[in-house]
Amino acid sequence: MKAKRKIAALILAAGYSSRMGAFKPLLPLGEFTAIELAVSRFRAAGIADIKVVTGHKAEQLAPILSSLGLGQVFNADYKSGMLSSILAGRKSLGSAFDAFFLLPVDVPLFSACTVEALVREYERSEAAVVYPRFRRLRGHPPLISAALPIQEIPADLPGGLRSFLGDYEEAAVDVDVPDEGIIMDFDTPADYRKLQDYVRKAPVTGLVGQDLVE
Repeated sequence: MKAKRKIAALILAAGYSSRMGAFKPLLPLGEFTAIELAVSRFRAAGIADIKVVTGHKAEQLAPILSSLGLGQVFNADYKSGMLSSILAGRKSLGSAFDAFFLLPVDVPLFSACTVEALVREYERSEAAVVYPRFRRLRGHPPLISAALPIQEIPADLPGGLRSFLGDYEEAAVDVDVPDEGIIMDFDTPADYRKLQDYVRKAPVTGLVGQDLVE
């Protein structure tokens, strides 16, 4: 019988939110902020080891993370873009985990059931990457094996992490889930309004409200 795998989660919340025009991690969606919703989803799925990578406006996030019982991984190089935050977050995990979820903070409406499905698939297959997929579209958060040498990615790699993971496509697995939240992000005010509408309707669908912070 295989030993239970140690799974962590990295939430990326270091960017400028420039297209949005407001600091995305602290924007409200229903009763909670985006960062609170993302954390709650992982915790509802049994993922206790969660790290939040911060940079821009880290001081504004600090009290929220403290209230959630989380520390922050400060990326001093956040101005270089998302890849620098991924590298900082991966370094913070060290060798203590078998795999980790990677989530941009602007995709907070995934379901805890999706996280659980990805963990089951990883424990079954030990794939290099397990992607959630909704109606043939891959979304967030992927579950990435810690065996992948992400920490060795050059900081200036064209295409960033997507390019790197493309080299492991043959060892990746897609898991189809009934969870539209995996493909819903909010880069712009128009996107944000769509997520707000989704949250308002969610009590009917059950996709939001079941995993909220207590």
